Amino acid sequence: MQLYNYFRSSASYRVRIALALKGLDYEYKPVHLVKREQLAESYAAVSASRLVPLLRDGDATLTQSMAIIEYLDETHPEPPLLPKEALGRARVRALAQDMACEIHPLNNLRVLRYLVHDLKVSEDDKNRWYRHWVETGLEVVERQMAEHPATGRFCHGDTPGLADCVLVPQVFNAQRFNCRLDHVPTVMRVYEACMQLDAFDKTQPAACPDAE
Repeated sequence: MQLYNYFRSSASYRVRIALALKGLDYEYKPVHLVKREQLAESYAAVSASRLVPLLRDGDATLTQSMAIIEYLDETHPEPPLLPKEALGRARVRALAQDMACEIHPLNNLRVLRYLVHDLKVSEDDKNRWYRHWVETGLEVVERQMAEHPATGRFCHGDTPGLADCVLVPQVFNAQRFNCRLDHVPTVMRVYEACMQLDAFDKTQPAACPDAE
């Protein structure tokens, strides 16, 4: 397998975690988003969307981190990243989407670049935008997890899964942008539990071969 990704891309980090949890080897293919390598014709020949992550598995090409992770879970079912029961799977997917769909799209590099370069938003206002959506979004995740009987050491139970693959990169970015996190103690407790595992720690941005 080949994974096209950028070390700071939270969506790429999600897939790196999933691959590590599964114990799967892959070739790391860096695409530097800040240098706009994703816009090069050579990458356009690989990715119609010109986004990362992108996973190549044999003749198959997969995009979108959530779809990639579920593909990996179906093709390499051990250890599972989704619960066996339907309600559990729905809860885990909902938690993951609270972060991947409600927080992340408002704060990815394309959006921030548009705010600054096209709308002429100041750097301070851009950072305020970022912090607002991350802090309020994680507060929703906190309410979904706090006191819920299915929340364990991790987002759902006592083994890491899909939701944890999404939570850790989101918290990592929140810390990088100095977001307030004292209002989400359950989120942070799960984050700390995840970072004790090699699958999360050894795939973090600073550990990537293209890290700067």
